[in-house]
Amino acid sequence: MLDVPKAAENVQILLLNDQSTPFDFVVDLLVSVFSKEDVDAHQLAATAHHYGEVLCGLWPPSVAAALLDAANARITAAGHSLSLAQQSAEGRSVPGQAQCDFCGTPEAQVAKLYGTRAARICNNCILQASAHLSGSIKSAKFRHSKEILDWHFAGTRIEDLVTSTRVYPERSRADLQRALDEIMPARTVRLVGVKGSFRYEALTFADLLQVQRDAKLLTPVQYADVDVGDDAPVSCIERGLWLLECDGFRHAALISNETRPQGGCEIRLEIAVPAGEAGQELVQRYFAAIETTITAANAYRGKILSLEAADHWSGMAGAVLVHRLPAVSRDQVILPEETLALLDRNVLSFAEHRRKLKLLGQSTKKGLLFYGPPGTGKTHTVRYLASCLPKHTTLLVTAEQVGLLPAYFGLARLLQPSLVVIEDADLIARQRESMGSACEESLLNRLLNEMDGLKEDAEIFFVLTTNRPEQLEAALAGRPGRIDQAVEFPVPDRRGREKLVGLYGGVLALTPHVVAAAVERTQGVSAAFIKELMRRVAQVSSERGDDAAVTAEDLDRALGEMLFEGGRLNARLLGGQQDTQASP
Repeated sequence: MLDVPKAAENVQILLLNDQSTPFDFVVDLLVSVFSKEDVDAHQLAATAHHYGEVLCGLWPPSVAAALLDAANARITAAGHSLSLAQQSAEGRSVPGQAQCDFCGTPEAQVAKLYGTRAARICNNCILQASAHLSGSIKSAKFRHSKEILDWHFAGTRIEDLVTSTRVYPERSRADLQRALDEIMPARTVRLVGVKGSFRYEALTFADLLQVQRDAKLLTPVQYADVDVGDDAPVSCIERGLWLLECDGFRHAALISNETRPQGGCEIRLEIAVPAGEAGQELVQRYFAAIETTITAANAYRGKILSLEAADHWSGMAGAVLVHRLPAVSRDQVILPEETLALLDRNVLSFAEHRRKLKLLGQSTKKGLLFYGPPGTGKTHTVRYLASCLPKHTTLLVTAEQVGLLPAYFGLARLLQPSLVVIEDADLIARQRESMGSACEESLLNRLLNEMDGLKEDAEIFFVLTTNRPEQLEAALAGRPGRIDQAVEFPVPDRRGREKLVGLYGGVLALTPHVVAAAVERTQGVSAAFIKELMRRVAQVSSERGDDAAVTAEDLDRALGEMLFEGGRLNARLLGGQQDTQASP
């Protein structure tokens, strides 16, 4: 039987990256000297370019020496500076080149090599030593991420580090930053910014270790302000590298805000620690603490939100938009008393007794349908309910955002108790028989599935609004837990119109005669019509030069423009019924 040499006795030959040697020459060298196939040679050359070095093969010492001599002869004859290293059990060397006696880097791979034949040191090792001797890394100056990481992990080989990554959606960015603000300061040795690569390319620790022209530059830390509805925004790091130390244990964390090719963004957090059980336990503590803060979701809890869709056809969820809507009091909601009583019982009283219902084994989620002609106060009433439920997070969903329903429902579950408002629901949930395509039906199914997928103890209100209830799919009300109560919003009656004239008249001086005339001549109109009427009355009286008191002529002129001079279409657009009006 042949005596097979041990792997430890063989010699590895490594190709080292070189920025000045042509790529084609490297490929030709691998083919002609090391007998690589053309495809393999291209792959090896590319790997060396991206990662700094690549293994060409493993040979007995005599064969390796002959290959190195042949390769170096071709390199010298061509006038290039390409380097090949040999590595065995005794260590690594670069034939024909001096190298640093401290880190082993060959002369061609460093900016400067100092010393004598007895001992040599490279500029990187000098920089690290001087920084250590200065007493503080905060005073050391570095240009590239590789340099500062080598300094920080001095005494630990880079290949002995392991990294762990978590990816967070952009809507949790503010909470993630707040978690980092709580955790990092006490452990931070230094925080620096890093210049990224291409727009859609994720930045990782492997990228930070690149050298020469691929080396990543250090930059000032860049922040982006994220509005969370508070007095001050949350300043979130765009891309940053923390050098950390905890009980003498050095580690690092990299955060980057990455743009996805399919649209939207995500936040990547990567933590690098020395290999071993202690490092992994530390990583898990970091991620557990961050998860606790994100799950609490205090940045957006109790506020009025919607999601911003990215400019992409997929409609994927983007950032969270906080709405600052004026509070609406009960006396500003002009509805019939029976309608207000229905709202109180099915929303406000339900929320108040939700805990007791849960103890009695009853469902704590509830669905309502607001229906009625345009301009009768459905959206206005939603704002009133949001004002009355300050501990609820309100999510406003428009019809064109149906592609974001999974993200909205995910937020509703995270931020409960919550109020989910889906406006113009008939555009999503119209009757299947009137749908024009399978795509429309899939949107309806998505809505139904999301509503059905919530647990019975979910503390979520659903409010669907529509101007055309007759077009709604019957399946919405066909199962408990979808629509539990329909609430009609009729055009205001006489008493309602009188209240609306007073509400929207504001500080106008309205005499009882003018109020009575306005009420009489607006029969059958919407609340939105009366709001616009009062604005036009204010404009007419101001143009007349006497806005201290509104006259009957001011009312006549405003009504004439809205109902007659603009034609029937104008009256319909403004929420009026021209054929039911008394002549002015």
